[in-house]
Amino acid sequence: MARIAGVDLPRDKKVEFSLCYIYGIGRTSAQKVLAESGVDGNIRVKDLTEDQVSAIRGAVGDMKVEGEMRTENTMNIKRLMDIGSYKGYRHRRGLPVNGQRTKTNARTRKGKKRTVGLGKKTAVGKKG
Repeated sequence: MARIAGVDLPRDKKVEFSLCYIYGIGRTSAQKVLAESGVDGNIRVKDLTEDQVSAIRGAVGDMKVEGEMRTENTMNIKRLMDIGSYKGYRHRRGLPVNGQRTKTNARTRKGKKRTVGLGKKTAVGKKG
């Protein structure tokens, strides 16, 4: 099993797709890493040789991935909240940040809210 940047890559997937399991590497970055290391993206992770794995490790080592990337993202959000920007305010309140509507949708950010109803109406004072 190939372990790159502290992440175990899935053995049965192609290298190009399995590199996306590393935080901070998407499809485009994975293709750049494979081109830089000289590895074919269509081979499976289980078929990689040690030389190929070390070449990929070297290429990924130059990038900002996993913990370093997460820390940078967290610090960027914290900076926005500290300076009191609109985006920071939205982060602080747990609302959508990039201009999405909130009257409907936005359940992922806002959470499921319980509405308070009047309860079941009873037939009090009904003549019949």
